[in-house]
Amino acid sequence: MSDTAGKPIQCKAMVARAPKQPLTEETITVDPPKAGEVRVKVIANALCHTDVYTLDGQDPEGLFPCILGHEAGCIVESVGEGVTSVAVGDHVIPCYTPQCCETSCIFCQSPKTNLCPKIRSTQGNGVMPDGTKRFHDKDGNDIYHFMGCSTMSEYTVLAEISCAKIVPDAPLDKVCLFGCGVATGLGAVWNTCKVEVNSTVAVFGLGAVGLAVIQGAKVAGASKIIAVDVNPAKFEGAKKLGATDCVNPKDVEGPVQKHIAGTMTPWGVDYSFDCTGNVEVMRAALECSHRGWGTSCVIGVAASGHEISTRPFQLVTGRTWKGTAFGGFKSRTDVPVLVDRFMKGDLPIDHFITHTFDGVDKTNDAIDALHAGDCLRAVIKY
Repeated sequence: MSDTAGKPIQCKAMVARAPKQPLTEETITVDPPKAGEVRVKVIANALCHTDVYTLDGQDPEGLFPCILGHEAGCIVESVGEGVTSVAVGDHVIPCYTPQCCETSCIFCQSPKTNLCPKIRSTQGNGVMPDGTKRFHDKDGNDIYHFMGCSTMSEYTVLAEISCAKIVPDAPLDKVCLFGCGVATGLGAVWNTCKVEVNSTVAVFGLGAVGLAVIQGAKVAGASKIIAVDVNPAKFEGAKKLGATDCVNPKDVEGPVQKHIAGTMTPWGVDYSFDCTGNVEVMRAALECSHRGWGTSCVIGVAASGHEISTRPFQLVTGRTWKGTAFGGFKSRTDVPVLVDRFMKGDLPIDHFITHTFDGVDKTNDAIDALHAGDCLRAVIKY
């Protein structure tokens, strides 16, 4: 057992006090884990657009004050009563999509989904599964949890079912990317859509998730991969990962979906992916998919209150509209496999890390880098 097991820990954290405000560096208290919980030391945290989305006040479930962060690499410091799947010293990736693995969970037992609802209600309410919080500020006031992870803190507490145990020699400042965006993009291709060899693909939005979709489509054997973005500076990176064509919607006449389904292809692409969170782009992605069998996958998260629309005839004529969360990966089972593939050299991800920072206090700098537009993933090493 660690020297701190069973005791509160004081550490640094970046606290989101209110939407649209910079994070504040604070010394907080992190309580010991309760039954079924794990306390971890965060080694590295990657900034995801979902963190910024919530900080900007666009998340209907956003609660303040809270500790954001959900894409991290950690080491187990102590475990609560009944925890058996991880032990002190294990390396883990926190996963916002848990996997309880219980035989009574129809979601975990189904190969069709990864959406285990075991702790969904409490996680959405910013609390641990027992309804209480593990974070407190210097005045003793509670601080909300975020996505069941809260990794913008030097220590955090997770549900056991949210911990994906990985090999100890994997670099945590790299494989942390498998905690959200990169895994989501890959899984959208491999799990949700099951893209086949020689398929044609269009990817809208060339951030980290979109580039992961391109990488996944290349691995799957897609013969034509169309990268779509309004920023042509992103095209070079897309081509390096496998894009065969690049399109800036500003440079074509009329809607980009008609350019793709008509000029670039006779009938559209077999699979299209929205990685923007823009509902108009989601429509374009659907409408450029192939008449008769095209599938379009929504990955990007739209702002609160936004709705998608298209003419019903688009679906009547054979197109399928679907979405994905965490790329359909079952977290505790599949994330360790992704890490193993990375370690074997089969799944490179270093190219996603464009910025690095040292110290949890540099998180605001990472947010600024993400806003600047040339950042795929900023990793903060604690």
